[in-house]
Amino acid sequence: MGEQESVVDWPAIAKRNSRSVQTTIGWIFWDPGAVRRFEALGLPGPIGYIAARCAPLSPAGPEAVIAAFGSISPPAISFTFDLVHASTDFETVWNARDEAVVEGLHEFAPDIVPALVELGPKLWPVVDQLPTAGRVFFASHLRMDRPTDLLLSGWHAVNCVREWRGDTHWAVVAALGLTGIEASILHNSWLGYEDGWLPTSRGSSPEEIQIGWDRLGERGLVRDGKVSAEGIRLRRLAFLLCHQGES
Repeated sequence: MGEQESVVDWPAIAKRNSRSVQTTIGWIFWDPGAVRRFEALGLPGPIGYIAARCAPLSPAGPEAVIAAFGSISPPAISFTFDLVHASTDFETVWNARDEAVVEGLHEFAPDIVPALVELGPKLWPVVDQLPTAGRVFFASHLRMDRPTDLLLSGWHAVNCVREWRGDTHWAVVAALGLTGIEASILHNSWLGYEDGWLPTSRGSSPEEIQIGWDRLGERGLVRDGKVSAEGIRLRRLAFLLCHQGES
C-alpha cells in the first residue's frame, strides 16, 4: 500500500470558518470609524449598521427587509428607512461602511489583510455558484458593484457567504414554526446569555419579547419562566441544519 493520503477534517474546517466568517463581518457593528461615519450622515450607530447592511435590498422597501432580517425589530427597520430618506440615501451609507471596512481592517486586524486580498478572486466564483432560491437577501447582494479594491473585494465575498448562510438559517427557523423573537429567546438561553439580552439587542420591546415567551409556552418550549429542554433541543436542531458538521 502506498503512502497514506492525508484526510481533510472538513467538519473541523467548517466549524472554524463559521466563527471566522462571523467575526470578519460582524465587527463592523462596533467599529468606531463606521459609527463616526454613520453619525455624520445623521444615523446613530445601530441604525447606520442596519442601513448599510440592508442597502442591497432597500429598493424593495422596509417590509422586504423586515422579512429578510428575521430577528431585528420591525419598528427599528422602519425607523431606519425614515432616517435614511430624511438625511441621506442607502448607497451613501453603503459606501461609508466600505470606507470604514478598509480603514478598520488596516487599523485593527492588519494580519488578515493579505489573506483577504488573496481570498477574493478565489471566493467570488464560489459565490456565483451558490443557489439563490429562497435566499433573497443574499441574491440582492449580487446586483451590487464588486469593489476594485482587492481588500474590500475579499471582504465582500466573505460577506456574501455570510448572508447566504443567514438566509438559510431563517428558512430553517421558519420551517420549524418559529418567529424571529422566539428564535432569539431560545438562542439566548442555549448560549447562556443574560436574560433577554439577545432579543433586546435586536431592538425588540418588552411587549414583543413577552409575546415571544407566551408563544413558546403554548408549544411547551417554555416552562416555569424558563426555556425547556425541548426548546433547547429545537434550537440546536436549527443550528445543526444550518451548520452541518459544526457541532
